[in-house]
Amino acid sequence: MFETLAQADAATREILVEDPVGVLVILLVVLAVVLSAEAHPYWGRVLRIVPALALCYIIPSILSSTGVIPSSGGFPLYVWIKNYVLPASLLLLTLSLDLPAIARLGPKAVIMMLVGTAGVVVGGPIALAVTDPIASLFTENGLPDDAWRGMAALSGSWIGGGANMTAIQHAGFVQTPDSMMGPIIVVDTVVAAVWMACLFFLAGRREAIDRWTGADVRAIDALQQKMSDYQASVMHAPRTWELMVLVALGFGFSWLATLLPARGIVPKLFEIRGSGEYILEGFTWTVVLITSFGVLLSMTPLRKLEGAGASRLGSVFLYVLVASIGAKADLHEILKTPAYVVMGFIWLSIHAAAMLIAGYLIKAPVFFLAVGSQANIGGAASAPVVASAFHSSLAPVGVLLAILGYVLGTYAALVCAYLLKAVAGAS
Repeated sequence: MFETLAQADAATREILVEDPVGVLVILLVVLAVVLSAEAHPYWGRVLRIVPALALCYIIPSILSSTGVIPSSGGFPLYVWIKNYVLPASLLLLTLSLDLPAIARLGPKAVIMMLVGTAGVVVGGPIALAVTDPIASLFTENGLPDDAWRGMAALSGSWIGGGANMTAIQHAGFVQTPDSMMGPIIVVDTVVAAVWMACLFFLAGRREAIDRWTGADVRAIDALQQKMSDYQASVMHAPRTWELMVLVALGFGFSWLATLLPARGIVPKLFEIRGSGEYILEGFTWTVVLITSFGVLLSMTPLRKLEGAGASRLGSVFLYVLVASIGAKADLHEILKTPAYVVMGFIWLSIHAAAMLIAGYLIKAPVFFLAVGSQANIGGAASAPVVASAFHSSLAPVGVLLAILGYVLGTYAALVCAYLLKAVAGAS
């Protein structure tokens, strides 16, 4: 039944606006309306219930799900935003970075990140064991016998990123068939999208949650206050040349960070078990390079460009990224592979439960829970987005944790793959 509904929907739905410029205009209008409403005396109170950042994500998802704009991740505008607008945003948000202050956040951020990784590793086999007996309720033939292979590949993505997923897909004992990757990518997109929206809601209620858990937020508050004080000390009406310098820096270094790995100027590093896949290549290199450029520039007089609005411009770019990520979350995809999606939600629930329990036990602020989780599930493309939902100065924390996820992704996912194979009883 679910597959029939999905096929009928795909056959009748047409995209209303397919021109990249038109889609960009729609996304910008959505952002403008939502952020203007947040500043409104009445609607601002409403948005305390549903955070503005969550609406910037959900509304484009609704538009793509109803056929107003494309939902394909390969749509040129979405690719361009990920490849160039995201790195430009990261550079501008990192320009006023205070590394000593971030270091004083303590070890809880890394602990929560590692707990999130453990939740993915353990949660996969449990989700398979729970879902397999009931899968026939959602799909006529249930889950295939080798569903564990697809889940193994997904664990690579949910701990690290796309490169880790590919490495696990082609790992010697896994060998996930290409035909199985379609449903897995649906789970990766849809389930992770829902979870990201949940994290935005947590961000909007962070103070109440932290009071309830008794979390020590002094280091985070100190970082935010220090950044706010610095911004206030250098803030002034931006001059035209300063804005032009900021745009040039953002997109100039974004282009450079993309060009260097594409041209092979920086080497691929850390090959994984002869698979031909590397931990450090492609977009992973782009994230590492743009973060490094930002850190270096923050040690120069260019840091004072924060007074002209570097982080504000970076936040504008980040909101555009949020809208494009939401647009790629076509909710109709849930109907196509219901058993896999159910499995994905069970899996992610175990990951979330592990983080909630660990966060409560060590009194970790909800910020560490949210960013540590997204660094696993979403990677560098979205971890800084979740971090900035708390404060723009915290975006680099998301990037650094996501890079740790890239490093751990393949090795932890191999452990998950072995456990999945054992649960499936595969020889």
